Amino acid sequence: MSDNHHENYENMTERQKNRTIWSVITASSLGTLIEWYDFYIFGSLAIVLATKFFPADNPTAAFLSTLATFAAGFVVRPFGALFFGRLGDIIGRKYTFLVTLLIMGFSTFLIGCIPGYETIGFMAPVLVLILRLLQGLALGGEYGGAATYVAEYAQPHRRGYWTSWIQTTATAGLFISLIVILITKNTLSAAEFDSWGWRVPFWISILMVGVSYFIRKNMKESPLFAKAKSEGKTSKNPLKESFGNKFNFKFVLLALFGAAMGQGVIWYTGQFYAMSFLQKVMNIDSMQVDYLMATALLMGTPFFVFFGWLSDKIGRKAIMMTGMLVAILAYRPIYDSMYKSVNIEAKTVASDGIKETRSAAIHKDIASDSLITFHKETTYTDGTFIKKDSIVHWSATGPVMKDGKAEEPKVTKSITLSNDTRWYLVFLVFIQVIFVTMVYGPIAAFLVEMFPVRIRYTSMSLPYHIGNGVFGGLLPAVATYLVTQGKDAGHPTWYLEGLWYPIGVAAVCLIIGLFYLKNKNNNIHD
Repeated sequence: MSDNHHENYENMTERQKNRTIWSVITASSLGTLIEWYDFYIFGSLAIVLATKFFPADNPTAAFLSTLATFAAGFVVRPFGALFFGRLGDIIGRKYTFLVTLLIMGFSTFLIGCIPGYETIGFMAPVLVLILRLLQGLALGGEYGGAATYVAEYAQPHRRGYWTSWIQTTATAGLFISLIVILITKNTLSAAEFDSWGWRVPFWISILMVGVSYFIRKNMKESPLFAKAKSEGKTSKNPLKESFGNKFNFKFVLLALFGAAMGQGVIWYTGQFYAMSFLQKVMNIDSMQVDYLMATALLMGTPFFVFFGWLSDKIGRKAIMMTGMLVAILAYRPIYDSMYKSVNIEAKTVASDGIKETRSAAIHKDIASDSLITFHKETTYTDGTFIKKDSIVHWSATGPVMKDGKAEEPKVTKSITLSNDTRWYLVFLVFIQVIFVTMVYGPIAAFLVEMFPVRIRYTSMSLPYHIGNGVFGGLLPAVATYLVTQGKDAGHPTWYLEGLWYPIGVAAVCLIIGLFYLKNKNNNIHD
């Protein structure tokens, strides 16, 4: 790439630059959106995947194992940031995130092809884990490249605005994953979706990746990197310059502990933990949760651009720190209101609103025993509908005994919300998405501006992916574990225990950010 590309770009009019930046954003965002879609399909289908790739005899352990596998893809992201960040600073932004796109796409497609646990045993979760790790490595290299690429094309006074469009792709990817799942569920019967339909969203991604690859292939290198390369100013050892240089490493640590760490936990609380909480803690019907989350995400997504634009006017720090502070103070009241919104004691059962039936099936492992299921359906006057199944293991001599007592029945419950309650929960999730947009909208521009061109891809990618991959990615598993422990211990507000993790991490980040981050937007033209 010659220096002419940079000179031509500098000589463009404002209108031409806007047209160029829109084409850059479209190409970058489309690929990034698809990568986030691929990554989040796994999280969106976590409850279904727990029954496919893990032993079915302990549903709670299977779900936690699925969340742990999901988290593994996040934990490995910093390694992807190091590996691909180094390539991006040596070879170029464009070619590096072409590779990450292909790795992500094929890994997602192959997850949809793996036989279930009942077919190949423990090889199923092992193969899923390997592909999740590949996904994490690819995403670790993707985001930094896309954010850096756009920022290096953007006018300095509008960098927050332009990079915020990249920020919308993470939420849009989750939104599209939910829509694809809903369409698949509505197209197929429940039995078909459970049998093979859950694989369709994984397979579809390969088509989108193909389209994005050909669009990205025709992109030019960023003008700032092209200029640095033509002048021989690119780094020969980005890792050493980024982390071996004490001055630069100080900024890497500050970016992590003063911004990215808190942003990561707020992002995953407002979107993934909210979804998990609605499904697993509140027992709301999974399809209704998908509709609820998709609505809140659609309403909240434009605010990424708003807060990115606002950060160009008043600075990145003020917006990000305010978002963290408000989230810390509001999380427990919001989740308490969410949980109490389906308070059955305050509702009235409709006339003839209770239906009870019983069915039996032969135990799959013990031919002489039966599994008796007691079905109970309750309809309330406000439209709330609850379906509850209690499954009892029954032997030839009566109920199966454990420690001298009848074995506890396995209980599953599903709640279909009334219209008013559903919109109330949409509102509460929407508020959390606003917190997300405040911390996430400006952060791409903030991170890019902290580091010089020659080591920018490497330096910004690592703190971002540790903050999101480690601190954020561990949130669903850690929070679910804390809730389970609180419930087993008989804590009166056990359902809020999982929030201590994001509140604690965000509080530490807020304190460090307030004291040590600068409130000005830097000039990234070295």
